[in-house]
Amino acid sequence: MKSVVRACYRRTDVALLAAPVMNAEIPEAPELRPHSPQTVVPPLTACSGLTAALQLGSDILPQYKQEAPKTPPHIILHYCTFKTTWDWVILILTFYTAIMVPYNVSFKNKQSNIIWLVLDSVVDVIFLVDIVLNFHTTFVGPSGEVVSDAKLIRMNYLKTWFVIDLLSCLPYDIINAFEHVDDGLSSLFSSLKVVRLLRLGRVARKLDHYLEYGAAVLVLLVCVFGLVAHWLACIWYSIGDYEIFDDNRLKKDSWLFQLSESIGAPYRYNVSGTGRWEGGPNKHTLYVSSLYFTMTSLTTIGFGNIAPTTDGEKIFSVAMMMVGCMGLHQTSPQCRHR
Repeated sequence: MKSVVRACYRRTDVALLAAPVMNAEIPEAPELRPHSPQTVVPPLTACSGLTAALQLGSDILPQYKQEAPKTPPHIILHYCTFKTTWDWVILILTFYTAIMVPYNVSFKNKQSNIIWLVLDSVVDVIFLVDIVLNFHTTFVGPSGEVVSDAKLIRMNYLKTWFVIDLLSCLPYDIINAFEHVDDGLSSLFSSLKVVRLLRLGRVARKLDHYLEYGAAVLVLLVCVFGLVAHWLACIWYSIGDYEIFDDNRLKKDSWLFQLSESIGAPYRYNVSGTGRWEGGPNKHTLYVSSLYFTMTSLTTIGFGNIAPTTDGEKIFSVAMMMVGCMGLHQTSPQCRHR
């Protein structure tokens, strides 16, 4: 009986102690704010970063693009639709120049075709118009602000890219349009067109913000590799063309002579006519063979069917192999980390 009474007292005491706790108001959980340390933020992946960049939200765009500044009527915003489209046109024409200029200089290709002359003239005019537009285009200052003052824009452009742009738009091909032009003068004007390759510095600056995406890096590496192989192919042919003739005498140890014998297109000396060596492989065959050799050398494959024979050719081949090894050393980690 006493045990039953004690049990009843214990239950009553527990109930009395628990009553205040049960009747007390339970405070609501604090609302999680966006910047609270308890907020769970999903990890930023490459897909989400690319999606955010494509959406161009307020967190991606810089401040000067969210609030378009007021500019004078004759000043163009550097990020407007027209200027962006124009920059892509200049980018394509710059790559066209980077391909055609070394080819025309190395293979001494006189632009006798009216279509190519018109095309090159149009490119020169577009580059000239680009200079005029750059004098009226805003730029981002050191503090991140948009500079729209006409005087500051002119001074900034004159100090940076004006000289290079001016040299690249001069019509060097006009001299080749005239007949009976001295070959030395024609070669000099053709060589001056190499200055246009300096515009690639502006291309590298414009493509810099695409390097965070793996696909863009891969495409850019392929384009750069092909462009370097093209330049080296033009140099490789120039060395062979310079060394194959020595005092109007044909040197049989040149790679051009061996190529002409292997494909059945030998060189012949014109005694009754010009008094010079003529014949040999056509320019298309020479370019394809040169590009084939540079590709096999840069990739360290080297089948040996086209091989250097003279000292100049061997020195250039060694330098080209070193360029290929350094290129593979630099690009392999980037491709692996992407």
